[in-house]
Amino acid sequence: MMTARAMADIYDANRQICKYVHSTSRGHEAIQLATGFLLKPCDYVSPYYRDESLMLGMGFRPYELMLQLLAKGDDPFTGGREYYNHPNSRREQFPQIIHQSSATGMQAIPTTGVAQGIQYIEQQGLINYPTAPVVVCSLGDGSVTEGEVSEAFQFAVLHQLPIIYLVQDNDWGISVSSDEARTMDAYEFAAGFKGMERVRVNGSDFIDSYKTMEYTINWVRKERKPILVHAKVPLLGHHTSGVRKEWYRTPEDLDKHALDDPGPKLKKVLLEKGITEAELDKIEQEEKTFIESEFNNAVDAPDPDPATVTHYVFALNPVTEEKGNRTPAGRDKVVMVDAALHAVEEILQDHPEALFYGQDVGRRLGGVFREAATLAEKFGDNRVFNTAIQEAYIIGSTVGMSALGLKPIVEVQFADYIYPGLNQLVTEISKSGYLSCGKFPVSCIIRVPIGAYGGGGPYHSGSVESTLATIKGIKIAYPSNAADIKGLMKAAYLDPNPIIMLEHKGLYWSKVPGTDEAKMVEPDRDYILPFGKGILALEASQEAIDNGESLCIITYGMGVYWAKNAAKQFPGCVDVVDVRTIYPLDEELIYNTVKKHGKCIVLTEEQLRNSFCEALAGRIAQNCFQYLDAPVQTIGALDLPAVPMNMGLEAAMLPNADKVAEKISQLLSW
Repeated sequence: MMTARAMADIYDANRQICKYVHSTSRGHEAIQLATGFLLKPCDYVSPYYRDESLMLGMGFRPYELMLQLLAKGDDPFTGGREYYNHPNSRREQFPQIIHQSSATGMQAIPTTGVAQGIQYIEQQGLINYPTAPVVVCSLGDGSVTEGEVSEAFQFAVLHQLPIIYLVQDNDWGISVSSDEARTMDAYEFAAGFKGMERVRVNGSDFIDSYKTMEYTINWVRKERKPILVHAKVPLLGHHTSGVRKEWYRTPEDLDKHALDDPGPKLKKVLLEKGITEAELDKIEQEEKTFIESEFNNAVDAPDPDPATVTHYVFALNPVTEEKGNRTPAGRDKVVMVDAALHAVEEILQDHPEALFYGQDVGRRLGGVFREAATLAEKFGDNRVFNTAIQEAYIIGSTVGMSALGLKPIVEVQFADYIYPGLNQLVTEISKSGYLSCGKFPVSCIIRVPIGAYGGGGPYHSGSVESTLATIKGIKIAYPSNAADIKGLMKAAYLDPNPIIMLEHKGLYWSKVPGTDEAKMVEPDRDYILPFGKGILALEASQEAIDNGESLCIITYGMGVYWAKNAAKQFPGCVDVVDVRTIYPLDEELIYNTVKKHGKCIVLTEEQLRNSFCEALAGRIAQNCFQYLDAPVQTIGALDLPAVPMNMGLEAAMLPNADKVAEKISQLLSW
């Protein structure tokens, strides 16, 4: 406790050096230290940004924490990339810590994913744990009002996961007091989740905290069920160094909280047990001296090398070349949805660490598009199962699963409904590998049916690739045929990074007129198609190119068929580039093709303005300017908020072969 106090004091006294925003654990030391002392190396814990005492209790050195405080290059957690006490660790003989973000409450889903993964490993017998691991998710009481915390609680109680939600309640959420923000505390709130055990503890009393956490951890280690610990604690420090306590709290409030300072409480107990005041004063002075030395050493440590700023965006991908038999002889063509289904089935057969879950993908239905048909029957309800309508949990839980070496394949039922999961995708998944210096890349596949088809209308026909393409740290595939979807699915499984598979609903069965070529001979199970490799889906004649009577169309998904069908009106005059993956993008193929023709159309199903395709058109214009004989043309949907119902979609808003043909004619006559 004196270590944590000395750290808080020296930080406050050196605000000009500690220029980055930080919080300290003052007031929370007792419950945090008790928890840290009791955890074992087999356990997982997610501290939040006020949990430096939890880190000290687990054995991390103050100097290490200070390196992150000062954003130094030797920061063992993030290499100077992130704020104070945003840890992650795979260190042997220490509890494991997945990457921790600043987004309050968001850690509940990834950490519950760790508990889900441990349960899966135990059920499948993948690892025989000598000591049953427990998972601790640390939260502030204010964060429990987040909807994503409720999703985590719901999944934990439904599946009875071995997790402890440690909620530290100091009555404040920055300047918002508890009576302003909620009608109940976390203990009362948890009563609404049937199957969640609960316990209250005086988090400022070390003995009460230690006994309660010892009982709780042992209980979860044995019973393998979830429990919430509500620890009442004072807030003695500032919310952060940037939001000072005196700005929003009264002297009376500060005095009231000071009465529960864990330090004097513990000192009183120790004096009663016969330890002298001189001995305790000596400890306090020793820690002040020690922390001053640690701080000075951290200040003198080198800053990060700017040359490393681009390191760890992605983990090294072993798949770089196309392999296997793409067109085995003697096989009939299959539709895209079956090729994808067979790819997942083969992955599940070959990799026991793989599992598949999402909305309606379980035994009864096998996906609303039958994209998971029969998988639960073949692999069991523990490997292929339904979730509730919880896009945030479906996506975010893959962080914790991946940290355990599992490979989750999950599904968001419609692209239109991916938005509740964007917080997890942006805040947790995309940043995990980068901010953990490569310790925790998230290896997952997120399947997303996309695009307009039939009578889907405003909420089941959307395109979201431009939204996703703005997220750095994820890869995005958009296959247009059965062979590509199988090869890309296999490559995605072997890739240690987060992958989104955009699967066009209108191409699944080739029911949309003009898309019969999406059916293809299914490749062998060893076929792998690497990301970032586009293809010429249609080639112009050399004669047309030599005569300046040709152009190229850059597209993907349904656009491939609009382009190819339109090109039939201009035999030999059109190259069609199917990019196959939005990121990484085969820019070499695109630029070389554009340079060959001097005329280019970029075609998308999305609303055009500010889209991925408009950005791509701009890059083409920039990189191929001297080769262009005409401005780069773009074709896309009208700038409407949604796809309307029954308004003549092809004529009114979506591109089609006729619109593409009209643009080809204009451009060829330029």
